[in-house]
Amino acid sequence: MFRRFAPLLAVLLVLTGCATRPAEENSAAPPESEGTFPITVAAPGAPAVTLEAQPRRIVSLSPSATETLFALGAGPQVVAVDTASTYPPEAPHSQLSGLSPDPEAIAAYRPDLVVVYADTGGLTDALAKIGAKTLVMPDAKTLDDAYAQFVALGRATGHQAEGESLARQARDDIDKIVADTPKPARPLSYYWELDQTYYSVTSATFVGQVLTRFGLTNIADGTDPHASGGYPQLSAERILRANPDLIFLADSKCCGQNGQTVAARPGWNTLTAVQHNHVIALDDDIASRWSPRIVELVRTVADAVTHAGA
Repeated sequence: MFRRFAPLLAVLLVLTGCATRPAEENSAAPPESEGTFPITVAAPGAPAVTLEAQPRRIVSLSPSATETLFALGAGPQVVAVDTASTYPPEAPHSQLSGLSPDPEAIAAYRPDLVVVYADTGGLTDALAKIGAKTLVMPDAKTLDDAYAQFVALGRATGHQAEGESLARQARDDIDKIVADTPKPARPLSYYWELDQTYYSVTSATFVGQVLTRFGLTNIADGTDPHASGGYPQLSAERILRANPDLIFLADSKCCGQNGQTVAARPGWNTLTAVQHNHVIALDDDIASRWSPRIVELVRTVADAVTHAGA
């Protein structure tokens, strides 16, 4: 959903890079399970790629894909991840950039598969010259897209059963969390904050659709949830007029926002969400990725809805 849009680039820029791990220090271990190869794989909205053999040296330039690869058990095959891939801690961090990928720097890790969120600047063609395949995992637009990516990454890495199991478990967990969350006596409204300049998300975005499952009303929707690509910049006045029941802060790690800083903003201490302690400081990374940790976000939202509706 998220990192390509201008308001979110600021979040990426504050992430600090980790020490580079040279290619020669990453002799990827043989994967524990193998699928059937050759295999053709494609994520929703992305081109198909045919892999002749199971990849043993994977470079991930997508934080969501990095998390998914390790959740699948494909971590031993990963030799490098980009600077924004902050989870899991054991991922082989590097100075590679997912926003402006450098084919020459990527080639130093001798990958046979590179996972990206977009084919930027003809990256696929450039990597093909060194014998590496490029698998595009674009921004998930729906939960079903995210589940499909789990399956696609599992098939591409020789962990097909694990990918299918991961998708099934995430779907079941989320469905159960939503079903078990008590329905408020009245519809609740919310404001989702991306940064302190009041960029937000509408219900047309990935995260907006997740919250819609709880019957929440998004104050950023206006007359067209698709306006501004689903990422409008609101004003303080508009937020104060809307008086949301819940405020979700996706800028807590990057920008130090929490219930106290929100209450200190001019006039915000009058908001229902502030007065009833319904300001939820999220983990920025979990809130901006379509990885298996989306279940944690759903659980956090469920807790907030339960408390606000009590």
